[in-house]
Amino acid sequence: MPMVWLLHVFLPTHGISVAGAFSFPLFFFFFYSSSHLLLPSASGFCWILRDQKQDILYSLSPGTSVTPAMAKEVIGLVNMYRITGDDWDLWGDVAAHFAVTRDIAAANMIGSEGLLGKSWPNLDMLPLGWLTDPGSNQGPHRKSNLNQDEQRTQMTLWAIAKSPLMIGGDLRKHDVTTYNLLTNPTLLEMNSFSSNNKEFPYATVSTESKASTSRLRYPKGVNMSETQALSLTSCKDPDANNWSVEHLDQDLEQICWKENLASNVRKPLCLYKRRPLLASDEEIIFRQQYEGKIHLSLNDGMEFCLDASPQRKLGAKDFKRGSFSPCSLDANQMWELKNNGTVINSYSGLCAVVKSVIAKADTGRIRAWIATGRTGEVYLAFFNLKPYQVKISTYLSDIAEALHSRKLNPCKSISEIWSGKDFEITQSLISADVRSHGTALFVLNCS
Repeated sequence: MPMVWLLHVFLPTHGISVAGAFSFPLFFFFFYSSSHLLLPSASGFCWILRDQKQDILYSLSPGTSVTPAMAKEVIGLVNMYRITGDDWDLWGDVAAHFAVTRDIAAANMIGSEGLLGKSWPNLDMLPLGWLTDPGSNQGPHRKSNLNQDEQRTQMTLWAIAKSPLMIGGDLRKHDVTTYNLLTNPTLLEMNSFSSNNKEFPYATVSTESKASTSRLRYPKGVNMSETQALSLTSCKDPDANNWSVEHLDQDLEQICWKENLASNVRKPLCLYKRRPLLASDEEIIFRQQYEGKIHLSLNDGMEFCLDASPQRKLGAKDFKRGSFSPCSLDANQMWELKNNGTVINSYSGLCAVVKSVIAKADTGRIRAWIATGRTGEVYLAFFNLKPYQVKISTYLSDIAEALHSRKLNPCKSISEIWSGKDFEITQSLISADVRSHGTALFVLNCS
C-alpha cells in the first residue's frame, strides 16, 4: 500500500484554503468560493496539472451554499467538486443533499467536461460503518447513527446522482451488512455507467390515513413560520452589504443586519465585534496574518465565536444561530467588515448574511430520481423523507415522458433491489410501500 501524504496550505491573500492528499493516483482537494480572486488561482493549478505525466485528480470544496452558477465557474477546471458541507451520520445531513443535488442535475452538470476528462458533483464521504465523532481523530469510536433504511437512502442517492463514492468509516471494521451495501453491484453499475440522471417529477404518494394523492412538486398542508438565520453567501450577492456598526460604548461595538426581514421580527440581529484576546507570543502572529480582522460573538464575552469553516455546514440546530465554536485564532473565525457593508470571512472568502428562514412543521416529503443504464435498462428510485411509511407510485407512461420517449420498449423484467421483489410486466403502475427515511430502487429492463 503506497504512503499517503496530506497537505494543507492557507493562502490568506486570496482567502483560499488548500488541502490535499496524494498517493497513486495523486489527489488534490481545494476549497473554493465564487470570489473572483480565487478563479485565477484555480485555473493556474489546472494548467499545471495538465502538464503532469502522473495521474492527478483535482477537487474543489466550497463547504456550504453551493449553487449551479458557482459550480459552473469551476467545472471545466477540475475532476470533481463538493456541492455540500461535510456530511455526518445524521438524517438531517442526508436529507439536506436532495435539493442541491436536484439543482446540479437540472443544470446538466453531472459528467460535464472537466480537467482532462469529465467533472462530477461530490456529495462528500459516506459516514457508514465504524466512525468517530466530528473533529475527533482518535476516538471514541462508534457505529454509524444512520439506521439501515437511511443508509440505503444515502447510498442510492449518491449512486444515482453519480457522486464519487468515498468511504468515511474504518475499512478494517466493516460488518457484513455495511460491506454488502457499499459493494452492491446494482448501485456501483448505476454510479459508474448510467446517464440522463435527474429528479423524477411524476411520483405520487398516499398513506393509509390520507386517501388523496399529490404530485411531488406540490406538497400541501405544511405549516410554516419565519425566523432569522445566519448564513454564508458569495460576496458578489447584492444582499450581502447590509451590515452596519452600532457603538455601545467606548470599547464595545456591534455589527447589525440593517434589512428588515419580516414583520414579526422586531429587533435586528446583532453580533458583538471584538478583537481577539491574545497572549504576548500570539500578538506577532496575529499582526502578520490577521491585522484588521475581528471575532464576532453573540454576547460581549469571548467564549464562542462565529465560525465559517467549510468543514462544517449549518445543521438544523446550528442554522438558527449560525455556527459558533470556542474562540481561537483559526482563520475560519476571522472576519472583516468592509466599507460597502459586507462582512467577509478570511478562510472561505464568503460573506455573512441574515436570511428569513421558513421553518416547516412537517419538513418531510417524497423524492424520486430516474436514470438510464448502458444496456437500455431504466433506474427509478423512490425516497421517503417523511417520518412515517407511505406508498409511492408512478405510471410507466410517466417514465416514458420523463425520458422524452413516446413509450417504453416492452419490459422483460421489473425488479426492486432492496426487497428483491419482481413485478408483473403487464402492469402499468409501479408502486412500493417505502418506510420512513427509506428508499425503493427499481430496475426496468426494457431494452
